[in-house]
Amino acid sequence: MRKRPWLETVLLLFMCGAIVLALGVRFVAARVIDERLWHQWQAGDRDAPFQFGDSASYWYLAQRIYRCEPYAYGGPDARIFRTPGYPALLAGWFTLIGDDDYWFTQRTLRARYAGATLGAITALLTYFLGRSAGGIVTGVLAALVVALYPGAIAMSVFLLSEAAFCPLLVVQLLLTKQAWRGSGHAFPAINSLLAGAVGGLATLVRPSWLLFTPAWAVAEVLTGRNRGSLVRAVAAVAGMVVVMAPWWYRNYQVVGHFVPTTLQVGASLYDGLSPHATGASDLQWAEEVARQVRAQAAGAEPLEYRIDRRLRDEAVAWAVAHPRRVVELAALKFARLWNIWPNEAEFRSWSLRLGVMAGYLPVIALAIVGGVLALRGVRLAGTFEPRLVLLCWLPACYFTALHVVFVSSLRYREPAMLPLAVVAAAAAVHLCGRGRFASTSGGD
Repeated sequence: MRKRPWLETVLLLFMCGAIVLALGVRFVAARVIDERLWHQWQAGDRDAPFQFGDSASYWYLAQRIYRCEPYAYGGPDARIFRTPGYPALLAGWFTLIGDDDYWFTQRTLRARYAGATLGAITALLTYFLGRSAGGIVTGVLAALVVALYPGAIAMSVFLLSEAAFCPLLVVQLLLTKQAWRGSGHAFPAINSLLAGAVGGLATLVRPSWLLFTPAWAVAEVLTGRNRGSLVRAVAAVAGMVVVMAPWWYRNYQVVGHFVPTTLQVGASLYDGLSPHATGASDLQWAEEVARQVRAQAAGAEPLEYRIDRRLRDEAVAWAVAHPRRVVELAALKFARLWNIWPNEAEFRSWSLRLGVMAGYLPVIALAIVGGVLALRGVRLAGTFEPRLVLLCWLPACYFTALHVVFVSSLRYREPAMLPLAVVAAAAAVHLCGRGRFASTSGGD
């Protein structure tokens, strides 16, 4: 069919517009959120500076890094409380904005602007993923979806690790796709190595990502069943190990044990599997167990390590003794993760509910359609291979498996919605009739 370069130019202009829109929407959201929290703080709410407790810990640890102080949160015994990825990013940002006060509206606002910029970059990366898999139309539509998707906007402007994790996730998937196609480098193993390295960086930002790269490597070997698959799998794991090794070595120096991510895994597991578990996070019961451990005579192991193991062991013992309740909790957590609107009461205004639902339902519905078509062997938008569709679905499956065990929230699904936006865009192009886009939809 005759090429239409003018149409591709128009689509590229739409893409640029989508990125500018993504940045503008996020800057406005950052300003609104920061001003609201600032007014709450001035009114006497001392917990207001950050919407989430996690944000306060990231900010504090970033200050410790910036000031070259010991990396610890909650006391000198809590030295493996958080992985250093996001605090290190904030610490780098402090070199530009300073950190003289714990809370100062201009500093937090500028940090939110940095997150907003990362959100716009994520939209651009989503365009590249969509274009390389399903063509320029798919890429432009995916970027537009991510630009306006409420969950992606929220994860950009709240001071949470997802702001840095989301672009890393998309880059890892893009490199994995390149490795499958053998493009970008003479040897696909190089792309796999880079994908694993990016996966390691993503794990240092969000420790829950730890098992994704090894799980993908195992799936690659089992489904590929050839030498190339084995080489790609080994290269990906090697790349991740190289990036994670310094953190592992540091943790071993601190507690004398191998700690792959943090010593909060036990608390998180107890939060999701205990007599008090509801599917939502409520760490007050875990804190009670921690107090009991602190009251005991000091042992040979560091206190932080003993608390983690005590909480982990109690969670596992309770789960073994109550399998029926574990299944019930898994169902509740699944519903919380994929709910059509927020679970928490503070976010249940009807305007917010309708906004979340309007952004979420079309994307997830089209992504499901795309997944079903891929399982039937259909190439979405003509070039989006079924295997790549399933790759884009893999983060959603991974986070679902993880959070039906640990606690669950809408927040934990948001990174997975980014590759699903690519699938949704390709499904929309496919359903609208690929023929009219034939001249501009070829994958790279």
